[in-house]
Amino acid sequence: MSRQTWKPGNMLYPLPAVMVSVGDSSGRTNILTIAWTGTICTNPAMVYISVRPERYSYDIIRDSKEFVINLTTEKLARATDYCGVRSGKDVDKWKEARLTPKKAETLKYAPIIEECPVSIECKVVEVKELGSHHMFLAEVTAVQVDDTYMNAQNKFELNKTGLLAYSHGEYLGLGKKLGTFGYSVKKKPSKKSKKVLEKKPKNNVSKKSRK
Repeated sequence: MSRQTWKPGNMLYPLPAVMVSVGDSSGRTNILTIAWTGTICTNPAMVYISVRPERYSYDIIRDSKEFVINLTTEKLARATDYCGVRSGKDVDKWKEARLTPKKAETLKYAPIIEECPVSIECKVVEVKELGSHHMFLAEVTAVQVDDTYMNAQNKFELNKTGLLAYSHGEYLGLGKKLGTFGYSVKKKPSKKSKKVLEKKPKNNVSKKSRK
């Protein structure tokens, strides 16, 4: 197989396409679309976003030291793209993208986006000025989920929300499930247990009781 070697670049794909909602003490709120985001730590729960200093939302986050990562879906693809290519300096993204701000549970200024299935409330603990982007390291202070996707067993079915991903300039749906965590090492049922299951009657009503 032939391969090419390119200069260093960001080719780590796919990534989540998230809408980050922000707000500050002066009453400004905005939404920016970000793909440079991810998990840092489980305990305490921590995430990061990387933002260019010239973006309108950068100073808002610097002022408030908080933001919300809102997961996006295929239905929100157009709004997600719009909030990434238009500036809050010029347009009201809430109005133009038909999105609804809602009060966060643990944050003072940044709202959540009501239309998103998951909203991750974050408080900044550190800013790393790395180069073209500055990384905001943040602790997760609360997670709001849309209870539409809670099943009968009270389990949140995140993968039924139609999550959106970003890869090499394109928005993509996640597609079909290929397996679950740990399935590659999970033991298969033995032939004996399979036979037991096959022989097991469909119901527990005996012939005698049916007479």
